[in-house]
Amino acid sequence: MYRSETLCVSSGSRVWILKMAAPSELFCWKDGFGLPSVNTDCLIVLAYARFAGAPLKIHKISNPWRSPTGSLPALRTKDEGSCSQPSQIIIQLRKQKYNADYDLSAKEGADTLAFISLLEERLLPALIYALWIDPKNYVEVTRRWHGENMSFPLNFFLPGRMQNRQLERLRLIRGNSSLEAGEEAERELYHDALECLNLLSQRLGSNKFFFGDSPSSLDAYVFGHLAPLIKIRLPNCQLQQNLKNLDNLNTFCCNILSLYFPSESKEGVNRPMSSTQQGSDFDNEPYKRRKQLLSVLVAVAAMLSYALFTGIVAIEHVQEEEPVGPTSLRGPSHEEEEE
Repeated sequence: MYRSETLCVSSGSRVWILKMAAPSELFCWKDGFGLPSVNTDCLIVLAYARFAGAPLKIHKISNPWRSPTGSLPALRTKDEGSCSQPSQIIIQLRKQKYNADYDLSAKEGADTLAFISLLEERLLPALIYALWIDPKNYVEVTRRWHGENMSFPLNFFLPGRMQNRQLERLRLIRGNSSLEAGEEAERELYHDALECLNLLSQRLGSNKFFFGDSPSSLDAYVFGHLAPLIKIRLPNCQLQQNLKNLDNLNTFCCNILSLYFPSESKEGVNRPMSSTQQGSDFDNEPYKRRKQLLSVLVAVAAMLSYALFTGIVAIEHVQEEEPVGPTSLRGPSHEEEEE
């Protein structure tokens, strides 16, 4: 439900009552690794909103099903309903007169579209591969973070489901329905991504932002794609090493973090993984023990179900003859069931 604020303005003997609508609500993945969000699309929207000065009420969550669209990021407005995807959210913000591209020329607008297309075709596939498809990175970083920040029982199955969706997304972008993790795919993806990084570095040059001293939507898109590669330490990603050699792109991202997200940028990348769970129940030892116990119970139940289903274990009901005699005068016995 949207709330409204009432503002009283007086002029002489007259009083006007103005009702101001509550700001739109933005739902996005929570922060971590020194970033305002761990998700590229969420970073794009958060950065654009800061650049345009949009007064959003931000909900940082770790359960996409809690958003109005069932996915993140998601924008909920009073008049237009809810929408997902960075491009759709940016359009809605522009309708509300929050436009970070207002001062761009026609040529700069065309360059923006061209570079965003380049990012989505060349850099995004490599980013998806590095975070979600590479087995070592996924197990040690991506799945671990989501598992620790999601509540039970979502942390058992949702990261795997998200990985499958990211693989489908990667195959769709690359036009290869059989793409899998491997040296050949990694080499091809990282080669295209490095070409994209070099083009971005050349275009940025020594400028603070891509079109002068004020950030635009292109800066938001570039920041959303580069920041995870700069801040999240992956055990197996040659692309990160290549990006470190491009000083202007590193400075570009660090400047945006310090100027527009000062509180998040203070979080160090060397902090333990569990430090990203601020305010989580799993910070406390009793909850950790409960989580471990529940994990064991779920695993045992799954194994028993599999054994029964495949016929490895069978349950037979044997009916014993009722003895004749005084014992038959006893009342019916009561079975005790363990929960």
